[in-house]
Amino acid sequence: MSDTTTTSDASLGELVATATRDLSSLMRQEVELAKVEIKRDVMAAGKGAGMFGGAGFAGLFALLFLSISAAYGIEYLGVPLGCAFFAVGVIYLAAAGVLALTGKKSLSKMGPPEKTIETLKDDAAWAKHPTVTPTRST
Repeated sequence: MSDTTTTSDASLGELVATATRDLSSLMRQEVELAKVEIKRDVMAAGKGAGMFGGAGFAGLFALLFLSISAAYGIEYLGVPLGCAFFAVGVIYLAAAGVLALTGKKSLSKMGPPEKTIETLKDDAAWAKHPTVTPTRST
């Protein structure tokens, strides 16, 4: 008797054990793929957030000095100093709103792990019909 058993010679228990092992291996591979895709997206988002943070810190000091300069420039035109500072503040508040909306739009471009979803769909199709090779959409 040979060490290799064919599918027709395997018992139901052996077939179930093999299918369970293969399914477990497949799920581990899917989880690993999802981890890789998500890690890549998180690293890109983290790098972008760090750059925004550095730009914000430098911009804070520039904003402080430019605001004081602008307020005194407006006062030179004859506007009371308090009103001049208020006008500068309103301008920067509007700019902050525009930047916040732009940042939100940029962060919303992050999507789901597409390759993982595609392979899970292929796996589900294979599980329904194990003799049919899944078709990949490219």
